Amino acid sequence: MKKLLLALFLAVGSMAAVQAQEVKWMTLDQALAAQKKKAKPIFMDVYTDWCGPCKMLDKNTFQAKEVADYINANYYAVKFNAEGDSEVNYKGKKYTNPKFDATRKGRNAVHDFTMFLKVQGYPSMYIFDSKGEVKSPIVGYHTPEQLLPLIKV
Repeated sequence: MKKLLLALFLAVGSMAAVQAQEVKWMTLDQALAAQKKKAKPIFMDVYTDWCGPCKMLDKNTFQAKEVADYINANYYAVKFNAEGDSEVNYKGKKYTNPKFDATRKGRNAVHDFTMFLKVQGYPSMYIFDSKGEVKSPIVGYHTPEQLLPLIKV
């Protein structure tokens, strides 16, 4: 009986692994550089480390095969930590997080690029057109079925 349960558990686990898909994330600087070589819109996920709905979006929505496949095929995908310490170069201006504290747990200082985007809540998703212009945000957690119609180009 134990062997049967173990075999069933392994079979279900391997089926779940086949269903999960990875979005090919990059930085905004990398995506903007890629746009210069091949024009394509950018899909950007703005998240924080402490945000529960952001983690749900990663686990439930971005790993859904249909969503990951669509984003990978039609966008340059960017993952941006709204409270991180990365440097972003956008439209000739450098954005940083000068008050970032690497020792701090939980909420941290807000990145200047987050302020530029006027992020209203987390998670927020932004689409940049093929020329790098920012469009309206998609704010909050969305299931795969809710998100797909909003990102179809």
